[in-house]
Amino acid sequence: MKTMSEKAGVTFSIAKDNPAIAHCTISKEVIGGPHAINYFSLGEDTDISAEIHPYHKFIIVNEGELEVYTNTGESWLLHTLDGLMTPSDIAIGMRTKTSAVYTEIQIRSEEIMNSVIKAGEVFKLADLLPYQEGRIVNMDIVNNDSMKFVVMSFDKGTGLSEHAAPGEAIIFALDGEAVITYEGVDHVIKAGENFHFARGGKHAVKATCQFKMGLLLTLE
Repeated sequence: MKTMSEKAGVTFSIAKDNPAIAHCTISKEVIGGPHAINYFSLGEDTDISAEIHPYHKFIIVNEGELEVYTNTGESWLLHTLDGLMTPSDIAIGMRTKTSAVYTEIQIRSEEIMNSVIKAGEVFKLADLLPYQEGRIVNMDIVNNDSMKFVVMSFDKGTGLSEHAAPGEAIIFALDGEAVITYEGVDHVIKAGENFHFARGGKHAVKATCQFKMGLLLTLE
């Protein structure tokens, strides 16, 4: 699995770093291999024709409005910070009337998925789990030998003490605000922003208010 291209230890925005260009489709490989991670930017009136793949596509919309459709007439409309696990082995396409930037993660059909995620159902990532007073709540969404995606909620004042990342990771801030301390430097992160941990990077998380995030962690 190759190294992620983002600079580690800084707050960034997938949407702002991958702006759409009118009437064009742009793709950027973040991680290759059987669990590939890609960013896609679709300009207005753009269509990626429906294709059949032997895997699910886990879609996270970073910004804009995206329609995911099949060649049999089904479609799902996603907005910023919505997620969708597409069905596998049927033709799936993407299109937008305005523009959209999204992250796509390949998930093999035999891999472990949380039963709350149903293929073909749009969900708001931040709504997958609640806040609990004085507690941190986490939910594994996908888990395999190569990567995992976890959603976490932090009540105000809670956090994770400093530890090292076992692999490279990207944070998707979903709600609220927190401070990420990375290699001794504090970084404020707000909903809609992202952060990259390098493998072995020492970091801590402290919620300055109620905070939710998705964590995409590579394990190879």
